[in-house]
Order: sequence, then C-alpha cells, then structure tokens
Amino acid sequence: MAYELNGKTIETNENGYLNDPHDWSEELAQVIADAEGGIGQLTDQHWDIINYLRDEYLNNNQNQPNDRTILKDMAKKWGTKPTSKDMYALFPKMPSKQGGKVAGLPESRRKGGY
Repeated sequence: MAYELNGKTIETNENGYLNDPHDWSEELAQVIADAEGGIGQLTDQHWDIINYLRDEYLNNNQNQPNDRTILKDMAKKWGTKPTSKDMYALFPKMPSKQGGKVAGLPESRRKGGY
C-alpha cells in the first residue's frame, strides 16, 4: 500500500502505516484520514491528538501512549474530561492506533490492556 500526494508516492507497510515517519506532513495526515474512513475532516481536537502522539514518539524515546493515557493527557490540555466515547468519535478504529497512523507513526506493537 502507498499514499499519493502531490505526485509523490509515500510508502507504507501492509497495514497502511508509514515506513518513515519523516515522510509525514499535515497535508498527508488528511489523505491518510480520508483513506481510513470514519474520521472526516480533521478538527482542532484531531490535531491535538495527532500532535501529541507525534511529540511523544519523536521527543520521548518513541513512546506510543495507550488510549487511557491519551484520554488523561487530552483532559489536561482541553480543560474538560473527555470520555472514551469522545475519543472513538474522533478515531473510530482506536485512538492510539488509528491516531498514530494518521500521525504518520510506525504501527504500535504494544499489547492491549493498561
């Protein structure tokens, strides 16, 4: 699988995750979101999660937070307590995994649970 953007082919693994996180751009994020389906136009809340996930991965020893951690950190950022339902409304196929895909990060190999 690959994404096409501005005449350039961006390579992915078999599950649609970028092979190189440095190929990512905000424009590509919307292309990935469109390909995922169910996400729609990226909103400020989407971008908060995407930028948070990229920052954690690129600046915190390749950390890939789980859904519970994302929920807690977004509550701090937004000043309100979002629910899991709120997070799944943004990224229906799992915020940590689908959000990471849209953020251009490698596929998480983390097991489930907390």
